[in-house]
Amino acid sequence: MKVVSINLNGIRSAWAKGFEEWLQKEKPDFVCAQETRIQDHQLTPSMLKPAGMHATWLHAKRPGYSGVSIWSRQAPDRIRTGLGWPDLDHEGRLLETDFGRFTLVSLYLPSGSSSDDRQGIKEAWMARMIPWLQAKRRSKRHVLICGDWNIAHTKDDLKNWRSNQKNSGFLPQERAWMGQVFGEEGWTDLFRKLHPKATGSGYTWWSNRGRARENNVGWRLDYQVATPGLARRAKVALVHPEPKYSDHAPLCLEFADSA
Repeated sequence: MKVVSINLNGIRSAWAKGFEEWLQKEKPDFVCAQETRIQDHQLTPSMLKPAGMHATWLHAKRPGYSGVSIWSRQAPDRIRTGLGWPDLDHEGRLLETDFGRFTLVSLYLPSGSSSDDRQGIKEAWMARMIPWLQAKRRSKRHVLICGDWNIAHTKDDLKNWRSNQKNSGFLPQERAWMGQVFGEEGWTDLFRKLHPKATGSGYTWWSNRGRARENNVGWRLDYQVATPGLARRAKVALVHPEPKYSDHAPLCLEFADSA
């Protein structure tokens, strides 16, 4: 089983840069896309069936903003959108699909970098996600959460960690929350499981300012996070920084067999 996760920073832009052609070569079984920034009436025929796959969408109510999608070789058995929080779900940030005993989630956690208000919304998401994560762990299903978490967990997950300790995405409370997810809540960061010492090879996002991508001054913001049984099957984790389809890079995981 091969799973790709990517923040597209606008699917129309990524399509124009050849992302669908890359998918056709990679042949993943599942794709989790974030920040699609599109509405139903704007979807082209190739977006409705990307690389021959079935596509499930969750759009933000605000046009040109946020949005997540899951693409799969087969149609899902069940689809759930959001988490039942009217004050947050309108941004289109969490889509959940079931395939037999396997649950796949595309997540786009808010960024708090633009204002204190947005940081507050981000931290509200974090707090409310803990009971949801606990329920998923109790479900005894194989669950994989893919997406842009907008947090670098440790100093190994960004280049300039010293100068970013007071910035959203690397705040102490954010890192502690990630530590809780990967600690007492029992979830596994699959890239870190397979590459415990990796630094720069794991970065998935680079600022568009200066020459950050060229110099690999990046952050690891995109994760594939699994329940223990599924985590044991993970065998390959790779980031594909080139070609460039977005300010994020695709994160690809391969598993020993189907969940």
